[in-house]
Amino acid sequence: MIWALAAIALCLLYLFGLDRTGLLSADEPRYAAIGREMAESGDWVTPRLYGEPWFEKPPLLYWMTAVGFKAGLSEDLAPRLPVAILSVVFLIFYFFILRQEFGDRAAAFSTCILATSAGWLAYSHIAVTDLPMSAAFGVAMLLAGGNREPVAGTRRILLPVFLGIAVLGKGLAPLALFIPAIWFLRRQPKVIATALGGAILIALPWYGVLTARHGEAFLYEFFWKHHFLRFSTGTLLHVRPFWFFLPVLLAGMFPWTPVLALVFRREMYRDRRIQFFAAWFVFGFVLFSASHNKLPGYILPLLPAVAALCGIALAEAPRASWVLAACAGLLWLVPVIEQMLPRALIAGLTHAPIRLPFEALIPVLAIAATCWSLERYGHRSVAVAAMVMSVTASVILVIWITYPMLDHTVSVRGFYRAQAESMLCTPSPNRSWRYGLNYYAHHPIPDCK
Repeated sequence: MIWALAAIALCLLYLFGLDRTGLLSADEPRYAAIGREMAESGDWVTPRLYGEPWFEKPPLLYWMTAVGFKAGLSEDLAPRLPVAILSVVFLIFYFFILRQEFGDRAAAFSTCILATSAGWLAYSHIAVTDLPMSAAFGVAMLLAGGNREPVAGTRRILLPVFLGIAVLGKGLAPLALFIPAIWFLRRQPKVIATALGGAILIALPWYGVLTARHGEAFLYEFFWKHHFLRFSTGTLLHVRPFWFFLPVLLAGMFPWTPVLALVFRREMYRDRRIQFFAAWFVFGFVLFSASHNKLPGYILPLLPAVAALCGIALAEAPRASWVLAACAGLLWLVPVIEQMLPRALIAGLTHAPIRLPFEALIPVLAIAATCWSLERYGHRSVAVAAMVMSVTASVILVIWITYPMLDHTVSVRGFYRAQAESMLCTPSPNRSWRYGLNYYAHHPIPDCK
C-alpha cells in the first residue's frame, strides 16, 4: 500500500500535466529546437539551432530531447518528459542509497522533502540543462559517499560513469563541485584517479570531436565565454549580489524551509557521512556565490545534499511539532504563487501583484493543526505523509489552474496556434517570444520591424 501511494504521488507530481502549458522562457524552446534538429538531421554531435552551430551547452539535454522526438512524443512532451522521468528515477535511487546508510525513516523523510520541494519540482517540469546535470552529479556524489570504507565494486564502476554524464550535462561545473568528494576520498587515491579519469574518458569523445570540427569557435564560446567569463565577469548580464542564493535556497526548499532550522544541531556532524553532505552543500554554495553571474538553477545540484541533511535531522530530532506545523502553514502561500507566477515570469518577481488569500487560511490552519497533533502523539511519519499529500494536491491545483494561464500569457504556443496561418513576422523583439515562435513554427520568423 505504501509503495502504491508513493508511486501515485510521484506520477502526479512529475508526470501529470506536463503539456498543459507550452514551452517557457527563451531557454526551453531554444534547447528543444536543438534537440529536435538533432533527431531530424541525424547529427548527434554538433548542436545546431536552425542550421547554425550552438556551443553554449554540452549535449546531454539535447540527446534526451532527440530521443523524445524519435519516440514520437509531441513538441511539448519530447523535451519535458525525459527530464521528468530522469528526475523520478533519481529520486528512487536517492531513497535506496540513503536507506542503506541511514535506515528507512531518514531515507523516506529526505526523499519526501526533495521530491516535494519547489526547486526540484520546478526544474523537473521544464526542459533545461540544470536537472539532468544535477541528477547525474547527485548519483556520482551519493556513490562517492562519506564512508570510511573504501569505495569498491559496483559503486567504483558507476561513479566515473555518472560523473562523466554530468560533465556532458553542463561542462566543467560538476568537476569543480566534486572537490569535496575528492577530500573525503583522499585516502583512496585510486578511487579518485578512477573517478576523474573515467569521467574524462566518457566525456572526452564529444568534446574532442567538437574541437576537431569547429576548433577555436567552440573552445572560445563554450569554455572561455560560458565558463571563465561567466564566473569572473558580468559579461552575460546575470550579475547578482553575493547573498543572492540565500533567498533562492529558502524558496527552493519551500514548503520545507522551516526544517532547515533542525540541521544546526552540532551533534549531528559527528557522523562522517553527514559531514560529507554538509561539505557537498557548503562548498557548492560558496563557489556559486563567488560567481559574478548567478541564476536560480545553479544551486539545484546542492538540493539533494540539503534534503538529506533535513531528512536525517527530522528523523533524529526529539521534537518537531512546531517545524512540521510551520511547513504546513507555508502552504498558505500556494495561492499567492498561483496568482504571481504568470506576471513574475513576464515582468519579474518585483512587478508581480500580491493578494493574501485569507479564504485559504482555515484549511491551511487545519492541515497545520493536524501535522502538529500527529507529531505530538508520536506519529511523525504520518505527519510527513500528510504534508506530502497536501503538497501533491497543491501541485495538482497549480498545474490544473495556473499552467493554462501561463500558456495564454507567458508561452507563445496558444498565440502561434491561433495566428499560424497569417504570421509572417515576429510582433515582439522579446527573446522568449522570438525563440518560442521559432520553435512552434519549425523555422526562424523575422522581426516585423
